[in-house]
Amino acid sequence: MDVRNNVRNVAIIAHVDHGKTTLVDQLLKQSGVFRANEVVSERVMDSNDLERERGITILAKNTAVMYNDVKINIVDTPGHADFGGEVERILMMVDGVLLLVDAFEGCMPQTRFVLKKALGLGKKPLVVLNKIDRPGARPEEVVDEVLDLFIELGANEDQLEFPVVYASARDGYSSEDPNVREGDMKPLFDAILKNIPAPSGDAEGPMQVLFSNIDYDDYVGRIGIGRVERGHLHMGDSAVLCHRDGTTANVKITKLYQFEGLKRREVEEAQLGDLVAVSGITGLNIGETICSPDRVEPLPFVKIDEPTVSMMFMVNNSPFAGREGKYVTSRNLRDRLFKEVETNVAMRVEETDSPDTFKVSGRGELHLSILIEEMRRQNFEFQVTGPQVIYKEINGKRCEPIELLMIEVPDNYVGAVMEKLGTRKAELVNMSARGNGTTHLEFKIPARGLMGYRQEFLTDTNGNGIMNSVFDSYEPYKGEIIQRAQGSLIVHETGESTGYGLFAAQDRGRLFIGPGVEVYEGMIVGVSPKSDDIVVNICKKKHATNTRASGSDEALKLTPPSTMSLEQCIEFICADELVEVTPSSIRMRKMILSKELRMKQAARKK
Repeated sequence: MDVRNNVRNVAIIAHVDHGKTTLVDQLLKQSGVFRANEVVSERVMDSNDLERERGITILAKNTAVMYNDVKINIVDTPGHADFGGEVERILMMVDGVLLLVDAFEGCMPQTRFVLKKALGLGKKPLVVLNKIDRPGARPEEVVDEVLDLFIELGANEDQLEFPVVYASARDGYSSEDPNVREGDMKPLFDAILKNIPAPSGDAEGPMQVLFSNIDYDDYVGRIGIGRVERGHLHMGDSAVLCHRDGTTANVKITKLYQFEGLKRREVEEAQLGDLVAVSGITGLNIGETICSPDRVEPLPFVKIDEPTVSMMFMVNNSPFAGREGKYVTSRNLRDRLFKEVETNVAMRVEETDSPDTFKVSGRGELHLSILIEEMRRQNFEFQVTGPQVIYKEINGKRCEPIELLMIEVPDNYVGAVMEKLGTRKAELVNMSARGNGTTHLEFKIPARGLMGYRQEFLTDTNGNGIMNSVFDSYEPYKGEIIQRAQGSLIVHETGESTGYGLFAAQDRGRLFIGPGVEVYEGMIVGVSPKSDDIVVNICKKKHATNTRASGSDEALKLTPPSTMSLEQCIEFICADELVEVTPSSIRMRKMILSKELRMKQAARKK
């Protein structure tokens, strides 16, 4: 067994917002990757527009730094459970993990989720307590929480002896002492070299590379990112690609790259343990192996968790179809969705009986809404239904996905939260006081019960609550859950909204649009406090008359409309409603636009 001491491969795993990307920024800055006068944006690893806007990591990224003549390959991973498929694959490429935990919040749902995956694959953990400079930080307690979590997840003795480094990624210092508030990242670099195992294997054996990620470049096509598990890899080598279905193909490596800082550098060869990017292999998919033609041995790949939520994507057939988007046909939609599945392993796309409708399944609402937002920015125009959970038949019983929900709220909002979650079939598992006037609640709740709850939660807690959830298990069906008690305000005719029409309609409910907006019959423009839908005429104009009373023309006072984001629209719609998505608009509508046809269908159902 050969060991390469001049390389370390490590992934940074953590809950959302615990500071993974900020920590990578500091490691890059302090290892001299950037020039002294170089202007570097914050969270430099979040390169995608959506990631920068939302402040979350969606795709795993590779980078590498040099420290004491050792090359440290670092992979920044997403924290949301919806992108868990990314985390699971990335762990195949590394030998150890930096488990980042917020010194104030402690262990959260994602901490449990990502740590469970890492321990299951036998990776060596190094715990970093971040944000120790945060007011109310409680490093000693959090270390105990982390230890309890390790024990609960069945860590072995070697994994339980985890080292701890205390850090503030924002201020750029780390230490083995929780009371130090200055310095640099040197103690963390030293801890990585000391505790993360070096890659080992057969350095002189026949070549074998496992690909855990795919990147795409418009000029060179697909780029496989993987790790050299055995032997050497050279540019120009001939190799055998082993597909997951057992078939093989002969391929040639045209270009070979390694990571250096934020760039890919072209190299002639790579050795055991190196993380490499390879171009020129057509038909390469995630989880496949290339081997030396002398010894064809595919490596097993991690089983990715199944999707739990599905939505229907359809060709837009509203009266405004084709006005704003560039790609509007079913062929455009089909090609784009099937291209997504090639790099997004946790997503599934199925064709349906209708050539214009596709069933897309993912790990959660966020997973699917990010895809919708990306397609919208790429000039696609289409419609989607609301999310539906995916049921499973287990031992003859109909089972549904259950989420573990963790909530932190100020004490005076606990009652409101418990009451709402009770109607959504949630079961309280744990409740503890956090000391600073907040309460920590843990529930098990059907995934159906969570849909549409986030907005209510923010309203009920005046924006002071924090909620996070992660998939827990499948359990028998919990019974009917009322998703939305209010009806919709529906447009009566196609036209343009007027201040006069909106003034008359605003007494019927809360509006989503202002004056001067083009609307069509059957479009949803507001929410009614009653359970029934109400048809409103918001296009009517005030007719002039010969005689006017002196006080009849006072200014109309309109209540400002509630603007709905894409996620809010997806959460809001009922089973008979759709969200129409175009590059410049997001509209909600009834599936059946005509009021008469809707009434006929309702009568038939009764």
